Formats: sequence, C-alpha cells, structure tokens
Amino acid sequence: MSRTVIHGGLVITASDEIHADVLIEGGRVAALAAHGTEAADSWTADRTIDATGKYVIPGGVDAHTHMEMPFGGTFAADTFETGTRAAAWGGTTTIIDFAVQSVGGSLRGGLDAWYAKADGNCAIDYAFHMILADVNESSLMEMDLLVSEGITSFKLFMAYPGVFYSDDGQILRAMQRAENNGGLIMMHAENGIAIDVLVAQALAEGRTDPRYHGDVRKVALEAEATHRAIQLARVAGAPLYVVHVSADEAVAEIAAARHKGLPVFGETCPQYLFLSTDNLAEPGFEGAKYVCSTPLRPREHQAALWRGLRNNELQVVSTDHCPFCFSGQKEMGRGDFSRIPNGMPGVENRMDLLHQAVVDGHLTRRRWIEIACASPARMFGLYPKKGTIAPGADADIVIYDPHATQTISAETHHMNVDYSAYEGRQLTGQVETVLSRGEPVIEGRTFTGHAGHGMYTPRATCQYLD
Repeated sequence: MSRTVIHGGLVITASDEIHADVLIEGGRVAALAAHGTEAADSWTADRTIDATGKYVIPGGVDAHTHMEMPFGGTFAADTFETGTRAAAWGGTTTIIDFAVQSVGGSLRGGLDAWYAKADGNCAIDYAFHMILADVNESSLMEMDLLVSEGITSFKLFMAYPGVFYSDDGQILRAMQRAENNGGLIMMHAENGIAIDVLVAQALAEGRTDPRYHGDVRKVALEAEATHRAIQLARVAGAPLYVVHVSADEAVAEIAAARHKGLPVFGETCPQYLFLSTDNLAEPGFEGAKYVCSTPLRPREHQAALWRGLRNNELQVVSTDHCPFCFSGQKEMGRGDFSRIPNGMPGVENRMDLLHQAVVDGHLTRRRWIEIACASPARMFGLYPKKGTIAPGADADIVIYDPHATQTISAETHHMNVDYSAYEGRQLTGQVETVLSRGEPVIEGRTFTGHAGHGMYTPRATCQYLD
C-alpha cells in the first residue's frame, strides 16, 4: 500500500488552521501530526511532497455543474473528460452534475444516460443530482428508488415554461415526496411565466441585445419565486436549497426563512460575486458571453451576497458551470437574446476567485474552505469522505500557493470553451498540486491524471438535517 507524506504546509479546513504534516495511505488520510513532532518525524513514505510556505486544503466540491448539458438546440461544450480535467486544474476534486429527465421519459432513463456519459471519462470523482422535468405519479415513485441508490437531491424549475418548468402543484407534490424519502429539493427560483411575457414584449419592441436578457429577468421575479418556493416547502414540511441566488431581495427571503428556523439553504456562484450587468452591456455582441440564468445583476447586489456568505444566510458557492462557445453557440442569439444559450464557464476558476476574496477581505481562509469544500459536501451527503482533511477522509488534497500570481485567460485555461468570463483578471493564489484519493492529478502545474480515474460516488442525504 503506497504511502505519501505532505510535509511543511499550513493545513486549512473549515474548522482549523494547523501547521501539520499529513500522512496518506491507501488513498485516504491516515493521520495528521504537528511539524517536527516525534510522530511526524517517524513516518516513512514512498512519496514526500514539500508544502513549505503553502496551504494544504481539501479538494474543492463543486455541487453544480452541467457537463454535456442539452440546451436550446445545442450542448454544453465541456464533456465529462474535458470538464473534470479543467476542474482538477482549478483545485476541485469532486463535481456533482445534473442528470436530466426528459419530458415524457423516466428518471431512470435520464440517469442511465448520464451514467453512460460519465463512466470511464472523469479525471476526478463525481456524483449526480436529478433534474425533474416531468412530475407525475411515476416519477414521484422513482424518486424513492433514486434516494436509495445515492441520488439524494432533485432539481425543479420555476423557469423555462415548455422545457423544464413545473407548476406549483407539481412542485408541492415533489416536495412532499422528498419530505417522505429524505431527499433535498433544489430550486431554480425565477417566475418563468412572467419572464416569458417580458421577453416577448422586449423582442416586439426591438430590444434584442444581450443586455435585455438581464433586463427582463427582474430582481422582483427572482425574489417572488424564492418566497413562493419557501412557502411551498414550508407547507410540505420539506427542506429547500435555492440554487444560483443572484439578487439581494432573494437573499433576504432566504435569510427571513432561516430566521424562522426553516430548513432553507442558499447557493451563489462566482459570476454573481465578481461580474455584473456591466458585462452584459459590453459593446457589440460581447455581452452574450455573460448570459446565464439567473442573470448577472447590477454591482450593488454583490454586497448582499458577500454578507450572506459571511453570516451563513448562503452556505455554498458552486459554479453552475455550463459553457457554450461564443463562436457558433452564443452566436445563435444574434438579433434575439432569448436564443442565446444560457450558461457560463467557471469550474476551473472557482477556488482561485474565492481565494482572491480572502485576499480582498471578503472571507476568512476557513470560510473559503467551508463554502467551497465542507458545506457542499455536507449539504449533499459526502462529508467527511469529501470536503475535509481528517483521518479516514479521501485524500483529495490540494497544495495551494497563496503567493503565486496569475492572469485568467482563455489562452491558458483548460475548459473546452473559446472565451473566459474573467479574461485578464489578475489573481493572487494558484493551485500547485492536486491529489485525488491520494493519486496526483496535477503535479507542479502539470496534468498527470487520466480519464477513468474519477469514480462515481453515491451520496447520503443532506447532513444539515440529521
């Protein structure tokens, strides 16, 4: 059984910062011991990694990705192979992707299709949520079976009528089922029926540029849908996880529910923390690069999101990684913003952007690890196997250089997309080495992993509800 020692680094978890050496055996963390102690000095190993002056952190858990996702007549540009390789480059060692039920199809059929896409292709470990596009007696019964095999979260949409949309009755029934089987309902909270009216009006008036994508998807319609989802969950007695929260009023709805003691959780994404409607309004058709839903908001919303992350009104930062190339994909919406595929690349940038937030004083180092590693692992039933560095945990570990500087660019990123949403942004901090279950995937800024190393990882139910 191979043994690795990581020597000399500052180990940072959600709860601790300790100068400690880490012993890895058989793909798991075997022990931690303070530098220079008899215990640490007694370890022998096949491989020693010098982390002096570096952080030793858990691999990131990105709980919201869409590899090979069908949308608007095209597919997300990253495959499970390219997307998980890019994730590893960015210090993420586990993704939770979304399997999609087709309208008229079964959950099982959708899930099996995603198993087939991912099997043998992933560089890092992966799990699945299930998108419920068709809530009926049959799919409600299937939810129980999926929970029993480790698919313990189900995403519903209040947006996209005619594609993924569920009405309030369907949502309530799915929530009641989740309350019964221990599953967690994830909600895309935007009033899609009202948004479609505003889209049609904008296009009829000749407002077709990308900026109007943000204009018609009003803050009030995110806040209203968030409020409605919370009340439906309250009636069902079920927990609720609101995905990609972008607006201050939506944060306020989640905070109010949590203050009442309701099991309501919220996620935001780096694009809402670092980008704004200024990007959607970039000249020409450039704004199409930033079209995602929920949309980017005016910059003043960022303060509420950072505050929500600091005071735990928001628990998780995921990427909603759903990349479409500018050339040939985003361009499908020239002359009609409603045809621009919704989604942005980001799986490679999340850990670095959040470290920049530490440098800038928005977050503490431990909170960085909490929202990027530990909380998503707990939220979706992977902790402490994932999300921490502790005896028995998978040795998903990143050696992170907090002093390195980098400039984000499509020229150098590893995502299979022809632009970067953060082009030219200078960051402090960079991933140096990444271990997945003890195996080096990135070694000194060189990719040493391979497709097929990543394993499907079944999940327990939400650990905040135990």
